[in-house]
Amino acid sequence: MKRKYFYYLLPLLGTVFGLWYIFAATCDGIYSDYVRLVNSYLPDVWNPARFFVPDILTRIPVNYLGRIINVSLFGYNIMFDRVLGVLALGLSGAVLGGYCYRRRISTGWFALILVVLFSLNKWEMLTNGSGWAHFLSFACFYYHYEVLDRVWSGQEKRHDRIKLMLLPFITTLFIAGPYCAIYSVTVILACGLCFLLKRHDKKSGYGLYGLCALVPLLLYLWSNSYAVEDHAAPAEVSLFTQLKDTPGFFARFFVKSFSSMVIGGERAEEIFHSNAPFLILGFLVIALYLLALWFHWRYRLYEETILPLILIVSGGLNHVLIMLSRWIFLQENYGLSSRYALQFQTGILGILLTFALLLKRQREKNRCLVRIAAGTACVLFLVGNCYTTYIEVKKIPNRRDLYEKRAELALNFEQCTDEELRAGFEYRPGRSDSGAKVRSALAILKENGYSVFRNDFMREKR
Repeated sequence: MKRKYFYYLLPLLGTVFGLWYIFAATCDGIYSDYVRLVNSYLPDVWNPARFFVPDILTRIPVNYLGRIINVSLFGYNIMFDRVLGVLALGLSGAVLGGYCYRRRISTGWFALILVVLFSLNKWEMLTNGSGWAHFLSFACFYYHYEVLDRVWSGQEKRHDRIKLMLLPFITTLFIAGPYCAIYSVTVILACGLCFLLKRHDKKSGYGLYGLCALVPLLLYLWSNSYAVEDHAAPAEVSLFTQLKDTPGFFARFFVKSFSSMVIGGERAEEIFHSNAPFLILGFLVIALYLLALWFHWRYRLYEETILPLILIVSGGLNHVLIMLSRWIFLQENYGLSSRYALQFQTGILGILLTFALLLKRQREKNRCLVRIAAGTACVLFLVGNCYTTYIEVKKIPNRRDLYEKRAELALNFEQCTDEELRAGFEYRPGRSDSGAKVRSALAILKENGYSVFRNDFMREKR
């Protein structure tokens, strides 16, 4: 029993570390996406007209509940959203801890997995609280995969099969938002594989579970059809035209995005002065992906447990999705951004779990190859993520200083020009109305005494 507690204690420690980081590196105050959110939803967060809109699912319904609680109890404190994000990340760790305990994965491997999970390579997502629901969505993804694995491996708990029917609707329609695409496709593929491998088991129900993932995805796509795209991108041609004209751009974009899971993109761009290091690291990570997939097929590991395979497929598909959706910015380093680490790390977790499970086996042939691959993965991801986290910890004073300057700028926004507001709040700086939108959002906050205009915050500043 004591060993079981270890698998939940480590995620708790990781959560404490995440909380320490956001309180040390940030302070209250809106910027970036919050400018749009304030202008769109505040102060009347209870107004149903703001909620019941045709593209409601693209706006992530759980955000409405979070916003109501934040406004009602905390005066719209951005730290509240950041805390929710860290807690949701800790929930992901707890789900993985339950899996590792059930599969008897060693504590050493589990600790390595948590190094990746709580790495500060995702600093941008942690510090921008508007993305807290994305952390929660991944916790839901992992839990769904864990329940599916329990049913597949014959270790199901009571109501697991009911959960497999309900979880896609709850996760896709209320929590995941745009992240539901890869999640839904991955679940459908996993259920299809399970159905084929157990096609003679009429009680398996995998076809039904796949259908339960498809229906909410279609509902999301229907809602998304009403959404209005609101971003400016330099690309003026279609994907196929651009692919024909610059195929090397897409290849480099794709390969380099894998390297970001070794060394955080921001730091990598500071130390690498050519494409070669990015491509070498990227190809090395891709090789580990392919090797882990081959091990699943070679040793039929999927017959024992399917969760690592699901994570690997999900991680790989996320790289494809980011390339197909972000090529329009015509920057081949765009996939290195910290904001995508949450999606990309899924595949790395699957790779590490694959090696951990294989090394438990004593009878397999080519055990030396498995050990070499496992050792390479351990060194690569442990050293890379620890280094990235170390560098990010060193940057805490600089990040904190930036947030405090922004808060001070907000308090004096009425004396600032639109150009100063445009430069200071990182809200669509390429738009001519950027400064005016920032001013409008800050005026709403001041009028209602929210965020940096709360009495307690202003007393602290004085």
